[in-house]
Amino acid sequence: MTLVRRFARPMLASVFIVQGASTLRNPGPPANKAHPVIRQLSKMFPQLPQDPEQLVRLNSAIHIVGGGSLALGIFPRVAATALAVSVVPTTFGGHAFWKEDDPAARKQQRIQFLKNIGLLGGLMLAAVDTSGRPSVAYRAEHASRRARRTAEKKARRARKVTAKKVEAVREQLPLVA
Repeated sequence: MTLVRRFARPMLASVFIVQGASTLRNPGPPANKAHPVIRQLSKMFPQLPQDPEQLVRLNSAIHIVGGGSLALGIFPRVAATALAVSVVPTTFGGHAFWKEDDPAARKQQRIQFLKNIGLLGGLMLAAVDTSGRPSVAYRAEHASRRARRTAEKKARRARKVTAKKVEAVREQLPLVA
């Protein structure tokens, strides 16, 4: 693991761990704020719990576990993806600055919204970071090319061998007039 990854992952994960623990201890205010988003999500995903506090606690658990996993480098791509997915409703539900009437509150919510967008960008980078190893898509393409070349070589060799055998059989056959 490079030095940048060793420090960047825990730095990115810290906000999720700290905020997740804080929200897990006191889910009331975030649950009240998230109620409209939760209503929309429950229409799209009826299997989700209907209780806003329960969903806020679930989101907090995702933040704590995903943040810890990302910080420790345990399945960091999966952790970053889970955190990115959980940040989207949190951002739009918790920091809807466009709904604020007070200019100071609007400004504060816009800052938090943009901070979350920045975190989402970092999580997206972490989700596609292969730690210097080739990606699965690259390895699949490389294996496909290698298999195609091998098959073409075998086919050429089979044609040569077949042509030689056909020629040998022709030489042994009597000429028919």
